[in-house]
Amino acid sequence: MTRIATPASIATSPVTSQPLLEAVNKQLGSVPNLFRVVGNSPAALEGYLGLNGALGKGKLEAKTRERIALAVAELNGCDYCLSAHAYLGKNLAKLDDAEIAASREGGSSDPKAAAALRFASKVVISRGHVSDADVQAVKAAGYDDAQVIEIVVHVALNTLTNYVNEVAKTEIDFPVVNHRAK
Repeated sequence: MTRIATPASIATSPVTSQPLLEAVNKQLGSVPNLFRVVGNSPAALEGYLGLNGALGKGKLEAKTRERIALAVAELNGCDYCLSAHAYLGKNLAKLDDAEIAASREGGSSDPKAAAALRFASKVVISRGHVSDADVQAVKAAGYDDAQVIEIVVHVALNTLTNYVNEVAKTEIDFPVVNHRAK
């Protein structure tokens, strides 16, 4: 049972959120529940979409971004985001089932991606208090300063949506994937 209302449609969303939700619909072909829940606050929706859009223009490839989203959702226990990013990872980023499973565990068959996921996982677990060695390891794997910052900001953005979905108990509108019990 959701704890925060999910507007049934774009038309029943706050007026200021409607053009933003129309843009999501145009881009994705639908408006997932997350966007309608966040759209309860037009300012929050604008901020989320702005940061998400800016990061999409960053230096990290889509596959790495989806892998990070899966690792963060697993660590934060967010079934909505696990479900959404398993679907997006498979259908848009073209990750196979083995890679999706590895990403959920903070790993990858690609050594460079594995380094990014190890680092992202350490950022989540340590709440940003990573060591010098952690930063050196991700850089040694081939990530530059801009990419390291993008990894951190992807962790933050995904943590934001994990928290929104867990607080709201957003109804999952993707094939359901459940986090592993710890």
